[in-house]
Amino acid sequence: MAAQEKRAAARAEELARTLTAHNHAYYVDDNPTVSDAEYDGLLRELQKIEAENPELVTPDSPTQRVGAPPSERFEAVDHATPMLSLGNSFDDDELAEFDRRARAAVDGKALAYCAEPKFDGTALNLRFERGVLRMATTRGDGVTGENITPNARTIRNLPLRLATDTPPDFIEIRGEVVLARSRFNELNTRLEKDGQKPFVNPRNAAAGSLRQLDSRITATRPLAFMAYGIGRVDGVELPGSLLDQLTQLADWGFAISAYVQRVDGLEGCTAYYAAMAERRAELDIEIDGCVFKVDDAATRSELGFVARAPRWAIARKFPAEETTTRLNSVEFQVGRTGALTPVAKLEPVFVGGVTVSNATLHNMDEIARKDIRIGDRVVVRRAGDVIPEVKEVAERGESATVIELPAACPVCGSHVERVEGEAVARCTGGLVCAAQRREALKHFASRRALDIEGLGDRQIEQFVDEELLESPADIFSLKAHREALVERDGYGEKSVTNLLASIEASKQTTLERFIFALGIREVGETMARDLARHFGTLDALRAEAQAYMQRLASAQEQEPDNAAARARIMTAEGLQAVPGVGSRVAACIADFFDEPRNVDVIAALVEAGVHWPTVDVDQSPQPLAGQTFVLTGSMESLTRDEAGARLEALGARVTSSVSKKTDYVVVGEGPGSKRDKAEKLGVTLLDEAAFVALLAEHGDA
Repeated sequence: MAAQEKRAAARAEELARTLTAHNHAYYVDDNPTVSDAEYDGLLRELQKIEAENPELVTPDSPTQRVGAPPSERFEAVDHATPMLSLGNSFDDDELAEFDRRARAAVDGKALAYCAEPKFDGTALNLRFERGVLRMATTRGDGVTGENITPNARTIRNLPLRLATDTPPDFIEIRGEVVLARSRFNELNTRLEKDGQKPFVNPRNAAAGSLRQLDSRITATRPLAFMAYGIGRVDGVELPGSLLDQLTQLADWGFAISAYVQRVDGLEGCTAYYAAMAERRAELDIEIDGCVFKVDDAATRSELGFVARAPRWAIARKFPAEETTTRLNSVEFQVGRTGALTPVAKLEPVFVGGVTVSNATLHNMDEIARKDIRIGDRVVVRRAGDVIPEVKEVAERGESATVIELPAACPVCGSHVERVEGEAVARCTGGLVCAAQRREALKHFASRRALDIEGLGDRQIEQFVDEELLESPADIFSLKAHREALVERDGYGEKSVTNLLASIEASKQTTLERFIFALGIREVGETMARDLARHFGTLDALRAEAQAYMQRLASAQEQEPDNAAARARIMTAEGLQAVPGVGSRVAACIADFFDEPRNVDVIAALVEAGVHWPTVDVDQSPQPLAGQTFVLTGSMESLTRDEAGARLEALGARVTSSVSKKTDYVVVGEGPGSKRDKAEKLGVTLLDEAAFVALLAEHGDA
């Protein structure tokens, strides 16, 4: 290594150590040691060195916290040890029963517990190998989470390398991603100033920020990580005491609660709970209870687990604050996916520290179950101090009226559907409803739909706000606004020319892309492809959707009170003859085409010049029909997209996740956790040679 390169490497290492120390002082100790300007100068120097010497960039470099380009999706990853849930207790008796069961393992002796606040955020699992952060995953279902490593790297108080010279070979560190109340208010102020929708509460803000596809957005959110536990660990002996384990995490550079402590017996738990309940309102981080864990390792081992929760831990939740008031009326709000949510308009009442005049009623099933009516006096609570909800009826009103689901969308007038067996009702005007407009347009223009380059989320948001776009068909009229577009900030002659050229090019598409672009609920890329191949034309698909509605009406007339009989009448005909289309998907397709406004938009798109070739409908049996494949890793002889296309040409279904229904997992170089999951489930694995041989065997050489 040349002398200059050695100096650069030494300086980069020194800067990384210095910046890491400053980060810890600022974000963990809340005691900054340098000014913002000095910190920024050091960071810029490191960025310059790494730009000139890319080989010096390390996974734990402070420069890696700025975020990466958008990801299309999150990879499913199995936790090395499951992230277990906690049992809950809601009163002193339930906490006392937990203590009694725990003491039974030690002949009734009093136990010491590790007590800590229960943060109201979103759980995160960190995987460190030889002291360096290698992966961060969401809790998911407790066994499998989503790989969100680029997003986690942007959390300023989260160490990218453990502060020790003797790290474990492997360790999982668990904790909660939170957003302090003060930072939450600052974030919402900034969002509102930028014309964006503010978050409802810190927990939602933390969860939404952590699961951004573009980690550069996550990097702008003031998230914090609070460690609370350890999963699998290899290569180091941890203390048996949970409190000592948390102290170890703090020594390694993690933030832990300032209020964690060891308490003795049930009395200690009860006193700790009372103290935290009193202190709760003054904390900057929201908590919704306390967690008590048996501190001693031997006792924890003796107690073991039940179902998916440890017997040695429990969460003592704070009670929701409740009061009563009058339900004056009900309004139905339409979400971005078309879901209608009934909202109670209440006589204003003070509860949970705020005045509440609106509360959620969840859905029509909940309204029916609780028998809530307009004019009733109802019990209102702020569950978890966050979302006001109507809990139950306190007193029936003298002239109470039944709450009815509107037949038409309150935003656009399209008819409202409610698929049998589902609690949620939805507006079917996906292409025309103002409440769904932004998401529908973003989906329509996305890469796997009509793939309109230059018409991204930001541009669509602007065009909708300025009323240039109301439906997908309006995209093809943007050329009429060329002069106005050129004059916009951030635009110019070249960029507008490129955008309009991309819009023009998108008119030539395929039937499966067009079906996918329509945004029909439950119809993804694979389903759109199967529908295109089965029906060949959009007219044929629409005709079958109309026929489905007629058969459904007939079935409901024949069997008004027998859902199973109605399902038998509908099965394996028309739409449900397409592989993978069940009653739920068929109903979504039929409802979409049954809405005249959607049909009008499709006609406008065709009139604007959007076209596609007719698909040859191959009725001959395909050799891999009915078989499901998952692809993981990279292959030398063909790309993953090419492999998927060949499989689909032979009738196979290609999905992104492994399940018991998967027939084969094709394993290339550098496979992820999908291979491990396939092995656990006993799914057949194919290497590249075996896969190519399989294709050749079935006529795809």
